[in-house]
Formats: sequence, structure tokens, C-alpha cells
Amino acid sequence: MNDLQTEISELKQFIGDLKSDRAATKEKEQREAWTKYVSLTVVVVAVIAAIATQWGGKYSSRTQMSQAQASDQWAFYQAKSIKQHMDEVTLEQLTRGGNAGAPELSQAIKKLRDNVARYEKEKSEIKAKAEDLEKVRDQASRRSGKLAMAISYFTVAIATASICLVTKRKPLWFLAILLSLVALSQMVLAWTL
Repeated sequence: MNDLQTEISELKQFIGDLKSDRAATKEKEQREAWTKYVSLTVVVVAVIAAIATQWGGKYSSRTQMSQAQASDQWAFYQAKSIKQHMDEVTLEQLTRGGNAGAPELSQAIKKLRDNVARYEKEKSEIKAKAEDLEKVRDQASRRSGKLAMAISYFTVAIATASICLVTKRKPLWFLAILLSLVALSQMVLAWTL
């Protein structure tokens, strides 16, 4: 009977330990339930960061494309300026040294004057187009810069939240959320420029 009492006592002790382990595990799960939300925060921030990265790439490409197109327009403007200058020099030489009464000469002078006027008009159109492209480039560059800052903040927020999960330090989660909000504000600024 004594052995039975000992075994029952050991069994009661084992059941008690099992219940206390189960209670401790449940308490630990409840204490660390917030880590699920940290994980969810990391996922949401990573998705938004991916969107910011896509938009940043779009504006970066637009900056490069607009710069190339503006450079092309300025080269075209320069070519028109050279042609205009050559016609102006030729016109000046013909009017100084030629016989103004000759029909061929007056026809050549008229053609050169028409060319000079046409080049002037074309240059003003080309200049306007180049300046418009430079405005597009500048705006895209500003947006790209803001999005690059947002991406940096998102990256730090993700790293901070990950460290939070490892160290189980709740204040790091709040810091990650704050950094994410700063990054979101940079994204909003980029889209409203």
C-alpha cells in the first residue's frame, strides 16, 4: 500500500508539474502575442517598400529619359543655330558684295532671309520643347529622391522590427512603426510634388 501511495503521490506531482508547464506556456504565449503583430507589420512594411521601390525606379527612368531627350533637343537647337549663322554670314556677304539688282541675287537673298526667319521660329519651338523636357526631368528627379529616402526608412524599419522579434523588445516595434510612418510621409510628398 505504501508503494501505491508513493506512485499516486508521484503521479499527482507529475500532473501538477504538467499543469504548471501548460500554464507557463500559455502565459508566455499571451505575453508574446504581440509578436504576431510585429510579424504582420514587417510584411505590410515590406509590401509598401516594394511599391515605393517600383515607383522610385519609374521616376529614376523618367529622369534619365527626359535628360536624354532634352539633350537631343538642345543639340538640335545648336544645329539650327549653326545653320542660321551660316545663312546670316552668307546673306551679309551677298548684300555687301553683290549686285542688288540681279534677279538671281535678290532671289538668293530672299531665300536666305526666309531661312533665317524659319530657323529662328524652329529654334524657339525646339527651345520650348527642351525646357519642357527639363521640367519633367526635374520633377521626376525630385520624386525619385523622395522615394529613395522612403525606401531607406522602410529598410531601417524592417530591420528594427526584425531585431524586435529576436530580442522581444516591444519599444523597437514602436520605433519601426514610427520609421514606417516617416517613410510613408516621404512617399506622399513624392506623389504630391
